[in-house]
Amino acid sequence: MSYLMTTLTKKREVDTIIRDTIDKVLVLRFGRASDPVCLHLDDLLRKSSREVSKFATVALVDIDSEEIQVYVNYFDISFIPSTIFFFNAHHMKMDSGTADHTKWVGAFHKKQDFIDVVEAIYRGAMKGKLIVSCPLPSERIPKYQLLYKDV
Repeated sequence: MSYLMTTLTKKREVDTIIRDTIDKVLVLRFGRASDPVCLHLDDLLRKSSREVSKFATVALVDIDSEEIQVYVNYFDISFIPSTIFFFNAHHMKMDSGTADHTKWVGAFHKKQDFIDVVEAIYRGAMKGKLIVSCPLPSERIPKYQLLYKDV
């Protein structure tokens, strides 16, 4: 499904879309087009992109691209898919009860879960917040174990 959506493979493309997306939430899915979980998430993003188009833009970022490794390292993307949110070039964070507030790790369970999260981020961003609370119940939030290198 990734061929139906904007796919970014260069650092300049990511920089441009972050800078140029104004008054909308920018949703960047970092992952691989060959990964089954990423394909599931891509399908869900594609199906819901029309419903969130008034307040969000969705793009896919190929983490296998050499130029994208700057962002992979900066956002510490060790699990895929990882979804990162921006609003007016500001990195939006979400408190979902996990140890990492900087990104959503894993796929959303349902299309409505994704829409609810993006809408919560949009509403918080319009109020000037940089971190918002996750609107989903804890049983629908993916759980994972953080592993720190050299600690």
